[in-house]
Amino acid sequence: MTLVQLRYFVAIADAGFNITSAAEHVHATQPGLSKQLKQLEDELGFLLFVRKGRSLEGLTPAGTQVLAHARKLLSEAANIRAFAANQRRDGQGQLLIATTHTQARFVLPPVISQVHQAYPQLSIHLQPSADGDVLTQLARGEADLALISTAGAAPSDGIAIPLFRWRRVVLLPRAHPLAQSGARPTLADLAAYPLVSYESSIRPDSSLRRAFAGRGLEPQLAMTARDADLIKTYVRAGIGVGLLAEMAVSAIQDNDLVALPAPDAIPECTAWAVLPRERVLRDYTVELLVSLAPQLDRHDLRRILAGNQTAEWPAPPSWAELSQAITN
Repeated sequence: MTLVQLRYFVAIADAGFNITSAAEHVHATQPGLSKQLKQLEDELGFLLFVRKGRSLEGLTPAGTQVLAHARKLLSEAANIRAFAANQRRDGQGQLLIATTHTQARFVLPPVISQVHQAYPQLSIHLQPSADGDVLTQLARGEADLALISTAGAAPSDGIAIPLFRWRRVVLLPRAHPLAQSGARPTLADLAAYPLVSYESSIRPDSSLRRAFAGRGLEPQLAMTARDADLIKTYVRAGIGVGLLAEMAVSAIQDNDLVALPAPDAIPECTAWAVLPRERVLRDYTVELLVSLAPQLDRHDLRRILAGNQTAEWPAPPSWAELSQAITN
């Protein structure tokens, strides 16, 4: 039994039992992957997958138990490699970040630039996704960390570190009646106009819908998009009133539009970094986290993630406070 065989086995399970997709994910050939799987099953003495003809349909009961152990073994092997690389002061590596389009476009650029200067041999891969897909990528092992925002409790899928707080803004063409009034709009004001917002707003449990429902109102969602730049494009096109994250609006680049504070009833959000549990972090990952959230202490961060200290994270700053810190 080898770590390669176990990695291939896990890859097949994570690919929905599609050997072709699994082979692509682990950069192997399909015949090579199938051969390693057969050797693993021959050594174990039982089948790991339920088969129908030449297709795999699911895990056998024994395969389900082996999968859990295989994940732990692969995780510990990765931890040993990470520890050894840190001991060698090895700056090479690959960092996969699952995040939203807004974080990737408006929050991460100065942080990644700073980390890249410290670790020029590091390869960073951003995977912008919908809010609901970010943590799924982390759970599947397709990312080393996730960056996501919530308007409520901390994410529970891993170790969640609060980074900063942010609010939404209302974005308007200058000729719009709400822009000409210059006053912070109420939910009732917004309910009278079509809105352009993030695609997460269409979910019944979204914080935006809950805020309107709390006032007995229903938002008119004319259009939704994942990308804040698209939201701004369609605000300019006159499709509706924009409602988006404050960090996505630039006083310079968006000076043809008017940005007003969103109603107080729309809750403040917290941006979180979410990490897999029991993971040894590479030095460059710690550097990115501290660059993104300067209030964090790197030594406390390592002790908490190692399980040697109770998590008592510093209060996250507002986006206005943080943006000044990370761009200076």
